[in-house]
Amino acid sequence: MIVCIAEKPSVARDIAKVLGATNDRGGFIEGNGYQVTWTFGHLCELKEPAEYSPMWKAWSLSQLPMIPTRFGIKLKEDKGVEKQFAIIEKLMQAADSIINCGDAGQEGELIQRWVMQKAGAKCPVQRLWISSLTEEAIREGFQTLKDQREYQSLYEAGLCRAIGDWTLGMNATRLYTLKYAQNRQVLSIGRVQTPTLALIVNRQHEIDNFKPETYWVLTTKYRDTVFTAVMEEGDRGFKTQEDGEKALAAIRELPFTVTSVEKKAGKEAPPRLFDLTSLQVECNKKFGYTAEQTLGLIQSLYEKKVATYPRVDTTFLPDDIYPKCPQILASMTPYANFIQPLLANGKPLLKNKKNVFDSSKVTDHHAIIPTSVPVTTVPLTNFEKRVYDIIARRFIGVFYPDCKFEQTTVLGEVRPTPNPSRDGGEQAGAQPSSDSEALPLTGERGEGLLFKATGKRITDPAWRVLWEKKKPATPTEAPLTVPEGSPEGSSEGSPEGSEDAPDTERSLPAFKKGESGPHEPNLAEKQTTPPKPYTEATLLRAMETAGKLVDDEELRDALKENGIGRPSTRAAIIETLFKRQYIRRVRKSIAPTPTGIELIGLIHEELLKSAELTGIWEKKLRQIEHHEYDAKTFIEELKQMVTDIVLSVMQDNSNRHVAASGQ
Repeated sequence: MIVCIAEKPSVARDIAKVLGATNDRGGFIEGNGYQVTWTFGHLCELKEPAEYSPMWKAWSLSQLPMIPTRFGIKLKEDKGVEKQFAIIEKLMQAADSIINCGDAGQEGELIQRWVMQKAGAKCPVQRLWISSLTEEAIREGFQTLKDQREYQSLYEAGLCRAIGDWTLGMNATRLYTLKYAQNRQVLSIGRVQTPTLALIVNRQHEIDNFKPETYWVLTTKYRDTVFTAVMEEGDRGFKTQEDGEKALAAIRELPFTVTSVEKKAGKEAPPRLFDLTSLQVECNKKFGYTAEQTLGLIQSLYEKKVATYPRVDTTFLPDDIYPKCPQILASMTPYANFIQPLLANGKPLLKNKKNVFDSSKVTDHHAIIPTSVPVTTVPLTNFEKRVYDIIARRFIGVFYPDCKFEQTTVLGEVRPTPNPSRDGGEQAGAQPSSDSEALPLTGERGEGLLFKATGKRITDPAWRVLWEKKKPATPTEAPLTVPEGSPEGSSEGSPEGSEDAPDTERSLPAFKKGESGPHEPNLAEKQTTPPKPYTEATLLRAMETAGKLVDDEELRDALKENGIGRPSTRAAIIETLFKRQYIRRVRKSIAPTPTGIELIGLIHEELLKSAELTGIWEKKLRQIEHHEYDAKTFIEELKQMVTDIVLSVMQDNSNRHVAASGQ
């Protein structure tokens, strides 16, 4: 008998249906030579300290660091878990072979390996590796099963991650609680949560310590267009009000002359497909969903077979997906108006773009896209419809041409009256305006002040039609009714303020070089502003790039290698910080609590709170997964690091401690 083990009952039922196993035996489904069973996520976990040594039961500084000579696993203390595991153990003991059908990723590999170890499985094991739960994907997966030994490095990376989190978390939490909280409250320290908290606390310090600088901006309105004075490089405006007012007075009665009109054609590629983090960022911006909510919604769409595997960190598709795209698009009937130009006369007109299809940029899984299962056949909640909608539009959009636009830059100048003795325009001896001599302005010859206005006009919207506010209605037969407040029929459908947005369109009148006329100058007082508090969207980006916030997608891809946490765990880390009352929500922003601020203030060991250093550790875990780093070396480095941290804190005689509690 072949035993298949999935990560959830719903996934097991999907697999059983494809395999022809139809007899529900309670805890597993049997038939056609298969027994399909399941876990409920993690059934096993690493043992508690006291299970390694009785000396580690009580919290004591003298017993630190706690580093077991060999780590062990145990069943979670839960009656439901124990009942299901007993069924799994019996099946595996009698199995001829086992097929690991766990989620195709590091965590899924660890979950099932631990269960098989605990059950004492001895038979050969194969691995099912799929990116969607459609019948087609499951059938293809069973036709291309691989020996589980090919995924050994994936398991080792997951095991090192678990051991690293246990070793650092258990030791550092006890260490800081005993040393600085006098055991009155638990100070939780974690490999990812503490650097994440440090990002938030450091941002709050930047805000609190920010000292605004005042400057004055000179603008003028000419033909209903606002032009801004061109200052020297690095200057926002005039540094003193006196200089600004002098300039304002000097140009008030002088004409404005257009000196240059430059037009450049440009184009912008469609936004990339979603990885999990960018999907969470977009849903937070558009709908205010937390990272955890978005993960739950996309996981549900995956289990309902209308979206592919969600816990991914790439925005690319492998080359072998390209031939399947016409079929996927054809199944997306609610978006027929948008898809029709791509599938004219039933023939695909899709371009195989390198910034979309690149197998070298895909490891375990590809970007999140719709499947070929028609969304019209699946009941979705309003929240799920919103998430599906933005995934669908992104997928359709990548096949559209680049958006074309025209960028216009207009320069104008306000120049003092020409000197008649030089130009011969009036009586000799006439004097130039005294104001013009005092102009603290810039120009080609230092004789006037340059002003600048820029405009952008879309000449061919191309992919932008998918996000236009007044976009064509989807067909009347389309059943994907998007709820109020979602992209469909609201301002949220516009890409403005989201990652889909190019620069805001601003058309300028038709200016001609040399034209001149009256204008309305204005001097406005401005102040520099402090950094903005993190939102969940910007915090996720900071975690992804180890604290470096960047807009450029290629640079962001490069920084992902050193990001902290994994796409699948970042939402849980943020929620953990909320639950432990280290951070709190202030409207849409995230702020640290007094306890969170004090905790980071106590930590002098950079390894514990540096996003960059933690990102280097994260990179090593990825290297283990890809056979580029030795797991044993990682564990030895981990043990040494924890030992050094314990010694450093123990030698602190400053008598520091945490006084605050809660929010």
